[in-house]
Amino acid sequence: MSQNMEHVSEQTELICIGCPMGCLMMAVKNNGELSVQGNTCPRGAEYAKKELTNPCRMVTSSVPVVNGETARVSVKTKGEIPKEKIMECMKKIHALLAEAPVEIGDIICADIAGTGVDLVATKAVAVLK
Repeated sequence: MSQNMEHVSEQTELICIGCPMGCLMMAVKNNGELSVQGNTCPRGAEYAKKELTNPCRMVTSSVPVVNGETARVSVKTKGEIPKEKIMECMKKIHALLAEAPVEIGDIICADIAGTGVDLVATKAVAVLK
């Protein structure tokens, strides 16, 4: 029994994280076309298409602070990075040190892991007195 590979469809079940509703969606790829069912708003379809073609995530962590009132400062990527770059990004984060004072929004590492996205502080840390 021979199957024509052009007509084989690929189905993926997703839960949308675009809003609090958490719609259960089915994305179907058929002949190179992607269709999404089950979303109740346009954000669901956008999320599914992005997740299946170029999945990206925000990364949050913390970095040690030298001479700070607290030992670490929380950080996040300023935007989403490709999912396959997360581990490389975390290796870079684990090698970083910030020096007090640190202000919210300070760039802790520009272009983290070659993603074009900066790593920024999400809290202020004053100098240890």
